Amino acid sequence: MSWRSTYRSSKFRNVYGKVGQREACYEGIPITRNVHDNHFCAVNPKFLAVVTESSGGGSFLVIPIYKVGRVDPHHPKICGHQGNVLDIKWCPFRDNIIASCSEDCSVRIWEIPDGGLRRNMTEAQMVLIGHSRRVGLIEWHPTCSGILYSAGYDGKILLWNLEKGEAVKMIDSHSDVVLCMSFSRDGSLLATSCKDKKLRIIEARSGRVLQEAYSKSHRVSRVVFLGNMKHVLTTGLSRWNTRQVAVWDQEDLSVPIIEEEIDGLSGLLFPFYDADTHMLYLAGKGDGNIRYYEVSPEKPHLQYLMEFSSSAPQKGLGVMPKRGLDVGECEVFRFYKLITLKGLVEPISMIVPRKAEIFQEDIYPMTSGAEPALTTEEWLSGIDRGPVLVSLKEKYKQPKPAGPKAAKREKKALAKTMKGFDLLENVSPKSDNEVSFCHVFLRYTPTGLNFILLFLVLIMCDISQ
Repeated sequence: MSWRSTYRSSKFRNVYGKVGQREACYEGIPITRNVHDNHFCAVNPKFLAVVTESSGGGSFLVIPIYKVGRVDPHHPKICGHQGNVLDIKWCPFRDNIIASCSEDCSVRIWEIPDGGLRRNMTEAQMVLIGHSRRVGLIEWHPTCSGILYSAGYDGKILLWNLEKGEAVKMIDSHSDVVLCMSFSRDGSLLATSCKDKKLRIIEARSGRVLQEAYSKSHRVSRVVFLGNMKHVLTTGLSRWNTRQVAVWDQEDLSVPIIEEEIDGLSGLLFPFYDADTHMLYLAGKGDGNIRYYEVSPEKPHLQYLMEFSSSAPQKGLGVMPKRGLDVGECEVFRFYKLITLKGLVEPISMIVPRKAEIFQEDIYPMTSGAEPALTTEEWLSGIDRGPVLVSLKEKYKQPKPAGPKAAKREKKALAKTMKGFDLLENVSPKSDNEVSFCHVFLRYTPTGLNFILLFLVLIMCDISQ
């Protein structure tokens, strides 16, 4: 992709990625080695869920978000599926409810007790049976609390009414496996990508296909709505098998608005869009880096900002909802990165470098809260409504000044930097007295004062002569 573009002022130009310290990570997790193209991780302000490697059925861990460090090898699991778990998603309105789907052709709804699991959970709150082949993808409706969508390898999408525990609609307009589903801001439209390389815009309630596109120059693999911009973004491969991103007008999919090549790697490229900051994050499966851009409705549409780099490849990425971020640290996005080889889940915070002495309203506009905008009956009757917005100002806490432990760490870091650095290097002593004075002062004074004291000693030696 060409990075040479016209200069554009942006408050997010200097956003950087900050990896959590070792004590803030989750260690000893037997992360699944399944090759299915999903994230295998879901997170909300209360819990972290990770699909684990298991034999004789599928299972996943649910860990309270505050219980960082090494996870007990015998930590209780959710293990009610008879096949490998392929996807997990937290309900956006109830932090204790999680949905899972599996190779056993079922979708299950689980309720996690406050404080986490004390024993293995095998009985689901609800078991949804309707697919004839394994279920690889699930998505909650963004504004209605009782609606869930599932996509199976039978090429069908089922719309579930969780209040009744039954499927109320089947969308049978795909000729192959559905790879990705994304809802518009108000949940009235559903964008899908399919193994047949077609992009579709579907009316979410009726299942009617409104737009369909197939491009020889861009084979679609993942899709996401770009907030209220009336655009969708897709990732995929070009005709030369290079990774590519494209932006489309959701009302006219005849040709993409722009197509930009990223690189020549082979890993699947996952898009993450933040509708509040209009920032797009691109993370490749098996890559160690995360690129991020600012999206605008006008040309050039995608403005490259920066790249977070790491040597450890990512198996998948979970994303913390906005209401779980650290507002006082100007954190605008947070990933939870799965590192299979280390059995590690590592938080990565995207931070705007500011001194947050007051709440930063320009980077934290009103955002989607935990209250549904519609009941199930209202939505099924034909009503569409945007998400209920809340302010994050109540979450703001002024950052505390660095305590003694932080000061001690900084002192150790400084000492480590100064280790092996000879302050007398390239200094020609004029006498033996001068050298002895210098070494006495350098030996019995803190490292940070050595520079100043060295010059004072040299002056005293000159005077004494």
